[in-house]
Amino acid sequence: MKSFVCFAFATAAFAVVTTARADVTVPAPGASPRIDAIKKSGVLRVGVLANAPWLVENTSGQGEAWSGPAWLLAQEYAKRLNVKLEAIPVSHETKVPVLASNQVDISVTPLAETPDRLKVVDFVIYSSTSVCLFGLASNPKFAEAKSVDDLNKSDITIAYYTGGGEEGWVKERFPKAQLRGVAGSGVAPVEEVMAKRADAVPINRVPWVAMGRKLKQLAVLPKDNNCQNSTEKAAPVGMAIDKNQPAFLQWTRAVEKEIEGKLKADEARVVDTMK
Repeated sequence: MKSFVCFAFATAAFAVVTTARADVTVPAPGASPRIDAIKKSGVLRVGVLANAPWLVENTSGQGEAWSGPAWLLAQEYAKRLNVKLEAIPVSHETKVPVLASNQVDISVTPLAETPDRLKVVDFVIYSSTSVCLFGLASNPKFAEAKSVDDLNKSDITIAYYTGGGEEGWVKERFPKAQLRGVAGSGVAPVEEVMAKRADAVPINRVPWVAMGRKLKQLAVLPKDNNCQNSTEKAAPVGMAIDKNQPAFLQWTRAVEKEIEGKLKADEARVVDTMK
């Protein structure tokens, strides 16, 4: 019995050591001026602007003010640096410039990685945005399609909002299909499918979950994981830091990789609760 206890204790101790070694090492003093400044001030300043499912604001006045995978990652950074986390509100106009002006250390409001933004900031990518196609499950044209590629046919009509984010992509992705641009705004022109004026309509993968839950007569492509793994019109999503901070960038990216599973699980949780 004694040997068993010793073995159990040794196993537990090894697990603790292994876990500790798995943690990404914080750069030593002098390696990252940014981390040195954060530790000296005792505060990690992060720019926040709600954008579900990655960063969600709680305006009820009760509980945590922020949640979502972006906040979870920010909390992890603060914890490992042993500093407080300070949320600094930013706007769509200031969420990138605040980095160069040193008003925040990280802009954690979810940002799509674009060539223009890459000229002025570096990204810590933890997610992506993409597009799904939905149609009536009772529509044989849509029901028989096994993949998004199967919608690129002359007898398929795809509707989209004129001037919307999907317009250019739809025209390039489905050159053989009949395209129907309609005026309006919102998540997607679902009424075109419901009225059978269109066989399919594009929608961002995130709001699709709530729509599919409400409108059971709809089906979606890609089918796998309710379209949450779609790579159609995919774009990386992440948080940003100012340029020319190699040690800080390497560390933030390494921490993200280490807790990647937790971030994905938290995103799935938020998506599932969206209405």
